[in-house]
Amino acid sequence: MTAQPATGVILEVGRKRVFACATDWPGWCRSGRGEELALEALAAYLPRYAPVARLAGLELPSAAADAFSVVERLPGTAGYTDFGAPGEIAQCDYDPLTAAEAGRIAALAGAAWATFDHVAAAAPASLRKGPRGGGRDRDQIIEHVIGAEAAFARNAASPGTSSTMPGRSRTRAAPIPSAT
Repeated sequence: MTAQPATGVILEVGRKRVFACATDWPGWCRSGRGEELALEALAAYLPRYAPVARLAGLELPSAAADAFSVVERLPGTAGYTDFGAPGEIAQCDYDPLTAAEAGRIAALAGAAWATFDHVAAAAPASLRKGPRGGGRDRDQIIEHVIGAEAAFARNAASPGTSSTMPGRSRTRAAPIPSAT
């Protein structure tokens, strides 16, 4: 029996927080207060990410979280990484893709957005606040996620080029259905 190869990950290392993101599985990304804790969180999140892969017509190997191989380390920033969001773009994200690789990534992105749309549509308009009264309601979360995705897409444009994604991102195939 052939052993499952280690899952490649990118680590974005801030002073207070580290993000671990699987290179071949866009969206499978978690954080922790150190490299080991970030990798543990990533492994623990596999069962929650697997349905996205299935929706994309892919099967995330059940052993994908058994071993990780760090393929790139990026310095994080206080404004993104330590605040709670990955914000750096790995060099491998600029690598050219074959048509099959691009189709796979597009299928995963479409499945992630479909999952987000499903969850957003089912969520109540008013959400329970945190222990200190903080937090956002459903529509604020939706706008935040779409805005963050648009900002990332602008930043991920090839070096030396400008992005053509003003306002709402054009990387989504369709708008979120009304959740009211």
